[in-house]
Amino acid sequence: MLAKRIIVCLDVREGRTTKGIRFKENRDVGDPVEMAGRYYAEGADELVFYDITASAERRKIMIDVVERVAEVIFIPFSVGGGIGSTADMRQVLLAGAEKVSVNSSAVRNPAIIEEGASLFGSQCIVLGLDAAKDEQMASGYRVFINGGRTPTELDALEWALRAEKLGAGEIVVNAMDADGTKAGYELELTRLISKSVGVPVVASGGAGNPEHLYEVFTNGAADAALIASIVHLGSYSIDSLKEYLQKRGIPVRR
Repeated sequence: MLAKRIIVCLDVREGRTTKGIRFKENRDVGDPVEMAGRYYAEGADELVFYDITASAERRKIMIDVVERVAEVIFIPFSVGGGIGSTADMRQVLLAGAEKVSVNSSAVRNPAIIEEGASLFGSQCIVLGLDAAKDEQMASGYRVFINGGRTPTELDALEWALRAEKLGAGEIVVNAMDADGTKAGYELELTRLISKSVGVPVVASGGAGNPEHLYEVFTNGAADAALIASIVHLGSYSIDSLKEYLQKRGIPVRR
């Protein structure tokens, strides 16, 4: 079994890291550059930087913050928010990111996935998929855009499969119902997509204790887990999470 990855997520708004609950009520939790350096030192496998209001505000990503984060870490670094063209992708990659995450822009223009994969390789293109329960959809989950503000007519599973065909090399499943709740990952949605696609799937939303990570790696079939509140608020260290997982038989990098 391949080692499971622990990925720390920095949701950035107006140059500061924030954390909300179900994509709302965001509060300031620190400076993204300082936090990125700390998490790198503590053993994070990867880091994700999301400019969470860029798409809704129809503006470009804060490239200066991306550059400053890239200067203090030496692990894979994914960046998303406001990336609407391959020129934007190129700028982010040149600023120090290894991967670019497309979400709302890919829903509006799916060709951006194919174009990005063709230019930079599928390993660089990550689909950020924000979804919430909706019985009207075939899979039971509806895709949202603009930071979870706008519902679409896309079914979550259908969109994941299409994005994979277009060239996405990884899919981050952002479960809106679980986000920030610290009540556990959305196992059903994560497992559904993980079992259906052939690319790595990252579970996002809901981690509150080490058991939740164990559950999403086993019952949710995730390849990696995004964490935020659980470390931002000092509840657990990355090392303690990895130690717990290792003792439970989950392979992790230490």
